[in-house]
Amino acid sequence: MADTYAKVKAQTKKQNNLELLSGMGKLPPQAIDLEEAVLGALMLEKEAIISVIEFLKAECFYKEANSDIYGVIRELFANNEPIDILTVTQSLKTKGLLEKVGGAYYITTLTNRVASAANIEFHSRIIMEKYIQRELIRISSMIIKESYEDSTDVFELLDRAESELFEVSESNLHKTNDSMSDLIKDALEQITKAANSEETCVGVPSGFTEVDRATSGWRNSDFIIIAARPGMGKTAFVLSMVRNIAIEHNRPLAIFSLEMASIQLVMRLIAIESEISVSNLQKGNLTQAEWQHITNKVSSLGNAPIYIDDTPAQSIFDIRAKCRRLKSQKDIQIIIIDYLQLMSGNENSRGNREQEIASISRALKGLAKELNVPVIALAQLSRAVETRSDKSRRPVLSDLRESGSIEQDADMVLFINRPEYYGIEEDHEGASTKGLAELIIAKYRNGKQCDIKLRFIDHLTKFTDYDGFDNYSLPDSTNDFSGSSQFDQPKAQTFPSKINNDDSAPF
Repeated sequence: MADTYAKVKAQTKKQNNLELLSGMGKLPPQAIDLEEAVLGALMLEKEAIISVIEFLKAECFYKEANSDIYGVIRELFANNEPIDILTVTQSLKTKGLLEKVGGAYYITTLTNRVASAANIEFHSRIIMEKYIQRELIRISSMIIKESYEDSTDVFELLDRAESELFEVSESNLHKTNDSMSDLIKDALEQITKAANSEETCVGVPSGFTEVDRATSGWRNSDFIIIAARPGMGKTAFVLSMVRNIAIEHNRPLAIFSLEMASIQLVMRLIAIESEISVSNLQKGNLTQAEWQHITNKVSSLGNAPIYIDDTPAQSIFDIRAKCRRLKSQKDIQIIIIDYLQLMSGNENSRGNREQEIASISRALKGLAKELNVPVIALAQLSRAVETRSDKSRRPVLSDLRESGSIEQDADMVLFINRPEYYGIEEDHEGASTKGLAELIIAKYRNGKQCDIKLRFIDHLTKFTDYDGFDNYSLPDSTNDFSGSSQFDQPKAQTFPSKINNDDSAPF
């Protein structure tokens, strides 16, 4: 039943193809002579099908008779039956297609067109390219036709166009296999590069000493989940890391903030960079020296390659399209999403919320591999953490909300836990937990699980290395910037910002 439906759908699509293409007054791209040569070669040599079965599909053939014949050849291959003139003719006869394709005589003439299957893969790729050309013409024609209709929803049309183009790309442009010798060569080059580099991080550095030591940086193509209960400081941790990546290491990055407005994120970044409390910044309760300090600090922040999109309730389709443009135009090195459970699936997605989250999780992993950059997604933990009898309230993998596939798809899962938040004033060794934050690596596909100590500075909404806490002022102290000579000369100027102010940004 499913096969019948698929065939009807393919036939309808082909008919629509022909109607759209014929209306343009030009002959559609085709290579019928090569189609016949390929079919003949497939019936001459039994091993020929192996070299084309992966990428050549029945719908790639322009002539309907040739498409039917190739469909039968694929079925014979799938059933481990021999492929030759007799078996193909008999199979077509059984299906009632023999006369439709031109009879036994046409099948016989196909093998007379070639002497061997030596060039079958080359010829097959030309057939596939002609099919892709026809599909691009069909999609373009559909866009042109519907764009003239007043009743057309332009955003639905845009989504449909992008979806169909993506389908053509995904269905036909497959990555070829790499030989072991090539892979070994690439691996040795990476090892040599790492050995000769002064950098301790192989991937994108987080800027936290112990985190980078444990992970060697965020690796390309990795999908990373950072999860915590509300109030633990997920966004604060990520923004502290964003500052380190963009300013200290000058790596371009993208943030998709589905929860907080971009101006709120920028306010926090200013607090992190200037070390002036968020509350004072929001109230404008600043001394002249603090204004001077902010002016100097904002210069580095304003020129940082940070690109923020705060569009709410974005779908994975929207984010994927934007990330592709950002990678092409800005060469972003890392993507951060705050947070995963606020994303929506595509409009045509079906099923409950758990299935939707599962599809989003898989798509984010696919995005990381496609763009070859690390993708970090923040996630909420369930209330099970707070109802746990264990006094430490340490989260576990099963606490990830709405879908177990998040745990399966992620290359790394990290939890943020602050004992002080739960009123725990001392750890098991009797040391104070004030300002202590634990970054728990609960899953690491390429490394070991461990706990990392960090410091959370509440009034700055900032995370730092655990050993560097003494360098920062406590909430009830007053920062004195007047003694520093670098602030003696005011800079009466503004600084261009790449944060939501870049005219060339693709948002």
